[in-house]
Amino acid sequence: MFLDFEKELAELHQKISQLKRLYQLGEKEKEKELRRLQREFRKKAKEIYSKLDPWERVQLARHPQRPHTIDYIGLIFKDFVELHGDRRFGDDKAIVAGFGYLDDLPVAIIGHEKGRTTKEKMERNFGMPHPEGYRKAIRVAKLAEHYCLPVITFVDTPGAYPGVGAEERGQSEAIAESLYTFGYLKVPVIAVVIGEGGSGGALALGVANVVLMLQNSIYSVISPEGCAAILWKDQSKVKDASRALKLTAKDLLELKVIDAIVPEPLGSAHWDPVRTARVLKRCIKKHLKPLLTMNSQELVNERIKKFERMGIFVER
Repeated sequence: MFLDFEKELAELHQKISQLKRLYQLGEKEKEKELRRLQREFRKKAKEIYSKLDPWERVQLARHPQRPHTIDYIGLIFKDFVELHGDRRFGDDKAIVAGFGYLDDLPVAIIGHEKGRTTKEKMERNFGMPHPEGYRKAIRVAKLAEHYCLPVITFVDTPGAYPGVGAEERGQSEAIAESLYTFGYLKVPVIAVVIGEGGSGGALALGVANVVLMLQNSIYSVISPEGCAAILWKDQSKVKDASRALKLTAKDLLELKVIDAIVPEPLGSAHWDPVRTARVLKRCIKKHLKPLLTMNSQELVNERIKKFERMGIFVER
């Protein structure tokens, strides 16, 4: 699937794929043309993705081929063991949580998962967690604290599930408890917004010492569609809403809501998930290194101060 502004790239990508097949079949004379097209693709991608407006970045953040939490777990970590259930109600597959190794360092990994196929999307509720999902995340985070392991979270959700059953089982309480738990964890916490970071459902896993965002991800209190419906009563205003919400990585870095932007190779993660994961891994390790030298109280104090600084303004 290609978005409207990706049509030129789609044509180049198809030509490159055909030449690659011919080259692999022994037609070595195709190498020069293949390399030329690859250079052209990189140049065109840089040009296109550098000029996107906020609404187009929203579309990229929701791209159906964009790598998900499970993809990054497989590409970045070793020996991942997933844990299930919240020990109260059940297992919510919209949240993936467990333990693995970042090179030789044991870590806890928690993230939203939207699913890829129609069946998976239904099973994982399109990445919209129920209360038991957040309680599973809390359980794994507290286990990590008990064993002094860093926690890495991946944020990718339209928001927490707003259904009647979720509300009956304490959705708001579960999110509040998650905010409190991650706020006062005595171990390093790094959060990465990899796709769509929507509302409190995203923030529940976003309280961290360091918050990173992939270049084409979004992070906002409400979706552009929801904002347009509330403010203008008009769904055609989604572009205006996207600009007003300041939801892009560039906007949020300027506002000091996040700490760093992770570049996406070839302009967008879905073109090369392996290279994107490699870049993200380096970025996680870089920001985790100084956190590992801090004691538990320093980690908590630094995390609380980070969020207290947000939204400060001077009135003249």
